[in-house]
Amino acid sequence: MKKEYIRKNAFAMPIHNPAYPRPPFRFINREYFIVSYETDMDAVRAVVPEPLRVDSPIVHYEFIRMPDSSGLGAYTESGQVISVTDEDGKSAGFTHAMYLDDESAIAGGREIWGFPKKLATPGLCVDGKDTLLGTLDYGTQRVATGTMGYKYRALDTAAECRKLADTPNYLLKVIPHVDGSPRICELVRFFLRDVDVIGAWEGPAALELRPHALASVADLPVRKVIGARHVIANLTLDVGEVAYDYLAPDEPMKLAVNQ
Repeated sequence: MKKEYIRKNAFAMPIHNPAYPRPPFRFINREYFIVSYETDMDAVRAVVPEPLRVDSPIVHYEFIRMPDSSGLGAYTESGQVISVTDEDGKSAGFTHAMYLDDESAIAGGREIWGFPKKLATPGLCVDGKDTLLGTLDYGTQRVATGTMGYKYRALDTAAECRKLADTPNYLLKVIPHVDGSPRICELVRFFLRDVDVIGAWEGPAALELRPHALASVADLPVRKVIGARHVIANLTLDVGEVAYDYLAPDEPMKLAVNQ
């Protein structure tokens, strides 16, 4: 291979047969089941990177089914997003953990944006006739179970659309050097684009998290469930931007201006 060819095609590995296509990625009928809960303030402060701030111990546990995603196929994921604020006091989300069942989505999510993705077996379905059920298994062990009354009360779809589109999302991206030291260590910011909420509901919910050495969702324990949402939407996962470079020369911690 000539170096010109390598430079032109060096967007994913393996270069001769990439694990995923170039972003952005479009999702059709993406289905969210999100249980919001209170946890321990010390626990969330221990895992949220500065310069983001934690003003309340709120975690959103997500079960997400993606039946139609361009370039990535059909898959399901589950994980935790922590409520944070940026330097301007704007509400945002920091993705702390994600578990999913699709190789291309794991590779692309980790390499491009820095999503903290690991291989596991999540599920989202209607259990019986009236219950939305989300599950996460790591190996043979059940580590998360969420339930909600199915389409219990309708929500304002316009408000849910604004929430998905306007909320900045942050990730801690780490790529090691060949000697094991950090080559990339960045706080990445991204937004969801072209959001169209098809339906949204709330209802009574419950969430159980179980301890596991390699799927540590229970390290942010459930103290009180404060609400749950079921949202179906079409949207685009856009490319991200570097909000802060932890390997840059020491300077006052300030997020890069949103582009």
